[in-house]
Amino acid sequence: MPMLTAGLSPASGESVSTIRATTPPSAQHSGSNGAGVPASSGPARSGLVLAALILVAAVANLNLAVANVALPDIGKAFDAGQSALDLVAVGYSLGLAASVLYLGAVGDRYGRKTMLILGTSLAIPASLLAAVAPSIGVLFAARLFGGLAAGMAYPTTLALITALWSGPTRTRSIALWSGLGGSISAIGPLLAGLLLTKFHWGSVFLLSLPLALVALLMAWRFVPAHVNESSDPVDHLGGILSVVLVSALVLAINFAPTPGRGTLAIGLGVIAVAALIGFVIRQRRARSPLYDLTVAARRVFWVAACAGVIVFGSLMAAMFIGQMFLQNVLGYSTLAAGASIIPGAVFMVLTAPLSAKLVEARGARVTLLVGYLFCLLGFVVMLVLWTDGTTFWEVGLAYALVGAGVGFAGTPASHSLTGSVPVKRAGMASGTADLQRDLGGAIMQSILGALLTAGYAAAIAAAVAASPNGAQVTGTVENELTKSFSSAEAVASQYPHYAKQIVAAAKTSFLQGANWAYAAGIIAIVLGAALVFFMFPTYDNERRLLRQYRAEDASATPSDAAR
Repeated sequence: MPMLTAGLSPASGESVSTIRATTPPSAQHSGSNGAGVPASSGPARSGLVLAALILVAAVANLNLAVANVALPDIGKAFDAGQSALDLVAVGYSLGLAASVLYLGAVGDRYGRKTMLILGTSLAIPASLLAAVAPSIGVLFAARLFGGLAAGMAYPTTLALITALWSGPTRTRSIALWSGLGGSISAIGPLLAGLLLTKFHWGSVFLLSLPLALVALLMAWRFVPAHVNESSDPVDHLGGILSVVLVSALVLAINFAPTPGRGTLAIGLGVIAVAALIGFVIRQRRARSPLYDLTVAARRVFWVAACAGVIVFGSLMAAMFIGQMFLQNVLGYSTLAAGASIIPGAVFMVLTAPLSAKLVEARGARVTLLVGYLFCLLGFVVMLVLWTDGTTFWEVGLAYALVGAGVGFAGTPASHSLTGSVPVKRAGMASGTADLQRDLGGAIMQSILGALLTAGYAAAIAAAVAASPNGAQVTGTVENELTKSFSSAEAVASQYPHYAKQIVAAAKTSFLQGANWAYAAGIIAIVLGAALVFFMFPTYDNERRLLRQYRAEDASATPSDAAR
């Protein structure tokens, strides 16, 4: 292992300008020595540093997951439609996805540790606001604010892992960061469900507060500052365009199935396209682009980025749809619904270290495909076995398969991004890795949520039309029935003589909408697996390309590796 010299104060994590190893600078790009053989290095007190970074990421992962189990209660509290609940579910990931690229670049320039501490600090008032929100609109705003706070801290965690570790130790660190982060996301609903058995729905948003305080203290004390940071100016215009692009895209998908919101959805779609065009033009012309399109065009980078979007999006979508299915259709308590995700968390933790070994032995392509296979099997189980008579083991089986898939695929998706960029672009790589999770979650939840909404509304409308008393149902009542499952339950309580028929029709309609969502998930996973199979380089080609990228970055010549 190379000898390290680091100016780290054990007491306060004072500035570390450089971390020097006996390997040449080009090798430090991705943790290889000059001959291309992997070499490991890491910071002083590496265990505590990694623990602090994982805890900071855990705050974001926990906040990302806790809302799903509370959605039925939130719907009843605010008489909210399915589209409004979709926005609450996606609000946190929307704020995070929209901001990670911009704020990751700000951290690269002005201090990753500063952004780490600021974002973790702001997560506290964001959680408090969500807990006491007086309306569904305020709740969405609080979730959005929390996502923006996470956008300051979360991308910094992986950027620091990239800057501080190299070689196989970096791969193992990323595996721990990915596996534990994903498992915390999966355990969040269990803890939230436990709280909901005794307390108000707002209590779930307070779960992360103790963790945030511990993470804040550890980050201040142990995480080094100013490690391989950039002196290039931040492309603020590019950052603003990236925020507009992601926000408009996600909101357009959410509003598309909502009656009367078609014009708004189209307008948002137009804004997203315009922002995308403007962003690309800006990045090609800027002297210091926010997102280096030359680096992004590297095959190892862009294929891994796309693959991660689908994998992590599948996990978030499965948890989102699954929690409502368990409570609405199967009648699970919030605690039982949260407990059903435990198999997913367990298999995520178990497979993450296996994933790191498989990446080193067989490469990222094989490991990604193994992950995709498990995710595909999980969604097939949902489509085939999840009915109104589903047993707990069938629910757990689906979550276990998806958890194993994310555990296998998460490490190579993140490792390929960080390994294919120069250290000075660590913020770009970590921002993209975070974008995989957050944009993937936002898009997959939005698409599957939109299909759930549309499928449910179509099925309940058909059921009303086919009912012997359908002609007696007023337009107002029908609108309430089609709005969401919780609204249908409210209608059932107003008409006790027809309560059983209304609830049964709502359950059947929810299942139809959910099946639309599961089928869409299967299609997305198959397309992602095909992309990885045909476009991601094989093991030997991957190693060759990574050596080529290091040489290009070391010589600071224009890259022609985008092939």
